[in-house]
Amino acid sequence: MKICCIGAGYVGGPTMAMIAKKCHDIDVAVVDLNEARIAAWNSDCLPIYEPGLQEIVEDRRGKNLTFSTEVKSHIKLADIIFISVGTPTKNYGIGAGQAPELGYIEGCARMIAEACDGPKIVIEKSTVPVRTAELVKSVFEGYEKGHLFEILSNPEFLAEGTAITDLENPDRVLIGGDSTESGKKAVQTVVDVYNRWVPREKIVTTNVWSSELSKLVANAFLAQRVSSINAISAVCEASGADVEEVANAIGMDSRIGPKFLKSSVGFGGSCFQKDILNLVYLSGHFGLPEVAEYWNQVITMNEYQRKRFSRKVIHSLFNTLQGKRIAVLGFAFKKDTNDTRESAAIYICRDLLEEGADIVVYDPQVPAAEIKQLTNESVKIASSAEEAAKDAHAVLVLTEWDEFKDLDYSAIYQSMVKPAHIFDGRNILDLPKLESIGFNASGVGKP
Repeated sequence: MKICCIGAGYVGGPTMAMIAKKCHDIDVAVVDLNEARIAAWNSDCLPIYEPGLQEIVEDRRGKNLTFSTEVKSHIKLADIIFISVGTPTKNYGIGAGQAPELGYIEGCARMIAEACDGPKIVIEKSTVPVRTAELVKSVFEGYEKGHLFEILSNPEFLAEGTAITDLENPDRVLIGGDSTESGKKAVQTVVDVYNRWVPREKIVTTNVWSSELSKLVANAFLAQRVSSINAISAVCEASGADVEEVANAIGMDSRIGPKFLKSSVGFGGSCFQKDILNLVYLSGHFGLPEVAEYWNQVITMNEYQRKRFSRKVIHSLFNTLQGKRIAVLGFAFKKDTNDTRESAAIYICRDLLEEGADIVVYDPQVPAAEIKQLTNESVKIASSAEEAAKDAHAVLVLTEWDEFKDLDYSAIYQSMVKPAHIFDGRNILDLPKLESIGFNASGVGKP
């Protein structure tokens, strides 16, 4: 069997690496037209940082795992073709700001139809709106050989920073297909691949539409929990309650559970906001304005949380940041990844720059050029947390990197302008200890 994945990004690369690791008899090719990206996958410095990924790629690359720009030739040879390309939110025309851009999906469908002359199983791996499979099918039917393709949905449920663990031991693998005999056969083929290492009871099969919608709904529910606890964090700060104590109390209820009840500066990443906006757009499209309004409020609350944090910093520094050095620790949207997409740090840095702040950023994985591109060329980049904090008026912890828990905060305090402030946007620090050192320390949802 040969598998080809179109798209060498955060989903395609790790997923195909895991299949190659678990199925040595399957040839797996990851293809992309981006030569620089493919070159990085073939180098010692992969284009994405994910714990455990480097070791798997180095072990299987050159054996049954290939990274190539020869897109059409690998498509033609493959038995199973995964489409794992970007579906960013549209920034133009109908649906701008909410609907997904499906141009890359359509382009892949046309490329597959043109390159193939035999039966193929084509799998939507990208996050797509409900009934996108109809788009792909319509493209295929425009060619005489359209009948050769079976279209399945196999959405990813990876969390960046734990993607390899999620792939090795997933909560579930979801595969959607048609109820026709050929559709069922195609689904079984893909089930057999995953069943090499995933127990059969964790492999869920549905129709295509349920599979497509389940991905959007999963991310919407997770983001909703984050926005819910962040809304409560504002009440906690106003009332003197502690959001962590509240989260612990309600999380012990088996009907609620403890996961995704960690208050912070807000959620980020490539999926949550994009998928909720997609759901909002779909709800409006189907004539369900109340549903659209309900899910849009999750986004509104996330934006409010970021703004609320920025306002707290500005107010605490006497309502003026002109010429004041602000140390930002962490720029990735979460720890153990170099992904900055929709990171809260971007928006908070922009807010503070507008107030005249002198921003210095330290992140152990995000490249300096990317930080400057997303904020401003005036932003300075430090090589350590200590360097960032030297002569700073305030330290902001915006990513929960483990190393930030163990810094020598006594030495950092001595190097800062007094009064020295620290704002923990991830609630990972011991605030009473910091206050005993001399800091004016505050967290999210803390009294």
